[in-house]
Amino acid sequence: MESTGGPYLNTAAVTSPVGIARLLQMTFGCTTFSLVAHQGGFSAAYGTFCMFVWTFCFAVTVFIITCEFTHLHSCLSISWGNFTAAFAMLATLMSVTAAVIYPLYFVQLDCYPIGCEVRDFRIAASVFAGLLFVTYAAEVFLTRAKPGQVTSYMATVSGLLKIVQAFVACIIFGALVNDSQYSKYVATQWCVAVYSFCFVVTVVVVAFSVTGKTALLWFPFERSVVVYTLGAVLLYVSAAVIWPVFCFDSKYGSPRRPGLCAKGRCPWDSQLVIAIFTYVNLLLYVVDLAYSQRIRFVSHL
Repeated sequence: MESTGGPYLNTAAVTSPVGIARLLQMTFGCTTFSLVAHQGGFSAAYGTFCMFVWTFCFAVTVFIITCEFTHLHSCLSISWGNFTAAFAMLATLMSVTAAVIYPLYFVQLDCYPIGCEVRDFRIAASVFAGLLFVTYAAEVFLTRAKPGQVTSYMATVSGLLKIVQAFVACIIFGALVNDSQYSKYVATQWCVAVYSFCFVVTVVVVAFSVTGKTALLWFPFERSVVVYTLGAVLLYVSAAVIWPVFCFDSKYGSPRRPGLCAKGRCPWDSQLVIAIFTYVNLLLYVVDLAYSQRIRFVSHL
């Protein structure tokens, strides 16, 4: 039987630096959630989130390795380069969050009352969770766009920042629903509208890039994204001014944390988190706007 094409299996998918990083991701991810599920244990929303992160990242990584090793990704109607770059950045953010949360809430130095064996399993799981984050960050570093290189949009600084912006917005939403009292004033409701609008549009930009459908749109997608980024900067500037005024000015809120405010259930704490990450996202959009002037979209890679 004659071969009409290249080899059926792509060995570079597991032997290249990126391939090796993905194999390590699969190994560390499986080890982490296995240690937690076997003996380390988890509870409450924090533990459930960590387990979701490790199992989700493991499943998608296995899917990516399988598709690249067997060339099955060529059968998918998505922009594979944009998909893998976007997932690597998302997995980096999720894994570093889990690597911080799990030891913070579940690891202790003494054995009482959980027992020394459980403590050791939790410490080991925390170590592998940190290694998992390092491997995902390594993939982002290896696949990022180099100067002058033609690559997928999501591998550029601007594309990677889109993932970070959406992730930061999710943190803001989490703080908003944690008794932030944002409905108290119309001005703070405007801030919530800003966060929601920018998040939705950012997700749409990522979705169109990953699906490779940008060339099918009737308007210039590249220019529209730049215009949107400028609009997002202006919107976040308004939120960065309005939110602190209506939350921490003595006329509307409290400049200091109330003394009787319960830990974990204090609106002032949520308002502070929102204020901090509002400025973080504002900075991210400003940097995004600066970099977006120097790139061109490639939707088919």
